[in-house]
Amino acid sequence: MAQQRNQLDSGKFSCCICLDLLRDPVTIPCGHSYCKNCIKSFWDGEVQKGIHSCPQCRKMFAPRPALEKNIILAELVEELKKAGVQAAPADHCYAGPEDVACDVCTGRKLKAIKSCLVCLVSYCEKHLQPHYDVTRLKKHKLVDPSEKLQENVCSRHDEVMKIFCRTDQQIICYLCSMDEHKGHETVPAEAERTEKQKELEGSRQQIQQRIQGREHDVKLLQQEVEAIDGFTDKAVEDSERIFSELIRLIQKRSSDVKQQLRSQQEAEVSRVRELQGKLKQEISELKRKDTELEQLSHTEDHSQFLHSYPSLSALSESTHSSSIKARPLRYFEDVTAAVSETRDKLQDILREQWTNVSLTVSEEDVSVSPEEPKNRAGMLRYARKITLDPNTANTFLILSQDNTKVTFQICNKGYTQHPDRFIHVSQVLSINELTGRCYWEVERSSGVGVAVAYKTIGRSGDFAAHVFGYNDKSWVFHWNTVFNFTHNSVSTSISGPLSSRVGVYLDHRAGVLSFYSVSDTMTLLHRVQTTFTQPLHAGLFLSGPDGETAEFCELI
Repeated sequence: MAQQRNQLDSGKFSCCICLDLLRDPVTIPCGHSYCKNCIKSFWDGEVQKGIHSCPQCRKMFAPRPALEKNIILAELVEELKKAGVQAAPADHCYAGPEDVACDVCTGRKLKAIKSCLVCLVSYCEKHLQPHYDVTRLKKHKLVDPSEKLQENVCSRHDEVMKIFCRTDQQIICYLCSMDEHKGHETVPAEAERTEKQKELEGSRQQIQQRIQGREHDVKLLQQEVEAIDGFTDKAVEDSERIFSELIRLIQKRSSDVKQQLRSQQEAEVSRVRELQGKLKQEISELKRKDTELEQLSHTEDHSQFLHSYPSLSALSESTHSSSIKARPLRYFEDVTAAVSETRDKLQDILREQWTNVSLTVSEEDVSVSPEEPKNRAGMLRYARKITLDPNTANTFLILSQDNTKVTFQICNKGYTQHPDRFIHVSQVLSINELTGRCYWEVERSSGVGVAVAYKTIGRSGDFAAHVFGYNDKSWVFHWNTVFNFTHNSVSTSISGPLSSRVGVYLDHRAGVLSFYSVSDTMTLLHRVQTTFTQPLHAGLFLSGPDGETAEFCELI
């Protein structure tokens, strides 16, 4: 019991800053006592404010009070020390690197358990006690420990900011409201918080509704994935069955043709063999007749000669042509030609049908189309290597060895004729068929048009039928002295930063075609939203002068 009383008594003589028995105790004007060095260090930290406060009751003093030793307290503390009494142990936790430390503690600081929005100070359990005991301090607003208390202090006037300026949409102190914010619509920060809280709840409600909607969409998409998997499996199974039937049909037709050819072979060989046998028999008869005639020619009896000659000299008429000619084997050639023609027609049908199948798949719509990338790094995920088709190049254009760069030259190159070649305009298309999501970049000089077009675009004839941008089969972005975009003979002037490099983004399925100016930054110049009905090819248009170039950049 005596020990408990000593601990209780010692607690009354402890410094609330260092939590130890008072050393050189001093009493400040408000009546609270501290170690001389503790309160001195605390006030040294407040020297910039020009005013000084009590760590417990927060009463302000200006100027800084002089510190005089409290002799009575000093004597009492000495008696306690001689009696072997130490400061009452405190079960406190010291502040770690991630904790908010008590602003009042000196030396090794304890972890704060509350922060005061009025005092703008964080307190440990010991130093917080006056806020529970002192009537005036009980009205202060206590919150969980925060390291951002100084953000509530006006950097200009060093006052707590408790007013919100609706005109400038910022929190201010009362001096700001009488100075640069004079005449503005201002309300207490608490009132504005109440309004904003209502807006916040509304925003949260909208977010929750959107979350529910998106979760519903996710479920629908999952169902769609399952449906896609099911339909794909069935389509694969049906396709394999149909192709197997087609293969069996072709194999049967092949067997039929083979059997038909062998039957014809057997009939023709039999006919030839029969004729050959008859001819051999006739030869034998003729040889026998020749022998008899030769013997008759040596007969010396004239009467016998004349008697036998009529019967031996008479020759029976041959039933076969004197000169046998091989029949032309057109039948076999015709069969081969017919089979070859069937093969070509089947190839054409398969090629045409496969194009339709590819377009059907590429044009399938989805509920949520992926967003267009926001930066160049995102674009490069869809980078495509573009290779030019020499068979489409106009005779004023020279392609590099790897068919990625084109140069304009007035002299005619003497290209061989080809149905895909542009005749009257200096254009060229890529070999690549572009579907899905693609991105490429073109490094070019002034006067170059960067285009995409269907392969079915015209190659000559009417100007509008084959020039990039002047028909419904092509889209072209052109830079000369200004930017412009042209499609179906409709041109649009475009403003934007000048750059020698143009980036092109294509989402064939979504019908998106975008052109970007690419330098240190990437700037959208023009975006098209349409519907593509065929695979696209990248294109370039060069109008000259001699030596003008354009090149598809190496991105992958």
